Amino acid sequence: MKVKFLRIACVAPFLLSCVHQPAQNPLLHALNTDRVPIKKVMDSLDQFEVQIKYTQIDKKKDTIVFTDYNFQVDQNRYFYPASTVKFPAAVATLEKLNEIDTLTRNTRFYVEGDSIETTFAKAISEIFAVSDNEANNRLVEFLGFDQLNSKMKARGIAPIRIAHRLSTANADDVTTKPLVMYLNDSTTSITAPIVSTVVKALELEGTLKGKGYLDEDTLVMAPFNFGLKNYYPIDAQHALMKRIVFPEKFPEQERFNLTEEQHDFLLESMHTLPKNAGYDNQEYYDSYGKFFMYGDSENPIPDHIKIYNKVGYAYGTLTDCAYIKDEKNMVEFLLTATILVNQNGIFNDNVYEYDDIGVPFLAQLGRELYEYELKRK
Repeated sequence: MKVKFLRIACVAPFLLSCVHQPAQNPLLHALNTDRVPIKKVMDSLDQFEVQIKYTQIDKKKDTIVFTDYNFQVDQNRYFYPASTVKFPAAVATLEKLNEIDTLTRNTRFYVEGDSIETTFAKAISEIFAVSDNEANNRLVEFLGFDQLNSKMKARGIAPIRIAHRLSTANADDVTTKPLVMYLNDSTTSITAPIVSTVVKALELEGTLKGKGYLDEDTLVMAPFNFGLKNYYPIDAQHALMKRIVFPEKFPEQERFNLTEEQHDFLLESMHTLPKNAGYDNQEYYDSYGKFFMYGDSENPIPDHIKIYNKVGYAYGTLTDCAYIKDEKNMVEFLLTATILVNQNGIFNDNVYEYDDIGVPFLAQLGRELYEYELKRK
């Protein structure tokens, strides 16, 4: 879509809270614009459940300095993380592979009872290139929920509670299916099922949402309950991105146990566009999984801009967690944001304002901060 450029207006500054408060707050600057995609949200802010975390990155000799800014970030205010949970699943998988001598990311395997044979590398590539749900679920069968969550918490990624698979009949089953691994061309090994803890309902603000929901074809006029769903708030998402992109910034106990090759592979997978991963670029255009800056356009993303990210969208909630780097203009920053677009208040009806409100807001937010960064010394 084309965005009309208008004059700057002001928004009450009490809406933002910052870790560091310089003379000018760039997140306030970005949200103060009169550009339609952002103004439409800011004028009716209460209905959209927006949360944003933005990090400036300054490199001074051998030191990296983060300056964080928050807008309505609250780990006690629930939003549905959707496919963003695939990022921790990919990281935890690589770390577990590094702990097992007989397996690598190129090991072939299939889930018992499934006809699809794949590799861990292919599953991770599919997760970032086109957000493949089945690829994610195969990694969950390898990890189990308790192990996935504990690996994140051990590195300081908290709070987090991944408790179900995505878009599958056995989503909530706490017992994993066995995996059949090809140790070589003629030898296979079968993993034992992993049993995870039965989850309890989350005690957070906002787990009951809306005024109704569809249960198959029946409209139930009661709030939709997210209490047993996955929980992966903004702070945790942002913390994982920081540790993956800038591991040297953190003490050793907060770094993931990845080899240099695994780390390079992960970063490469995170920014690789669908067309470069073998997908049809007519169906999977460059911004298919990139909301910030380019989400409202199907035009190609310039080669000098790399977006390392993971998006999620479901139940009217859009989320993106990204490290954005312009290699030509020496610009880089971290941005994580979520927005709920469900104006009729009915969940599970697939009537959400993704294209009209949600994606344009996130795209313009990315552009505003990118333009700010271009001018920042």
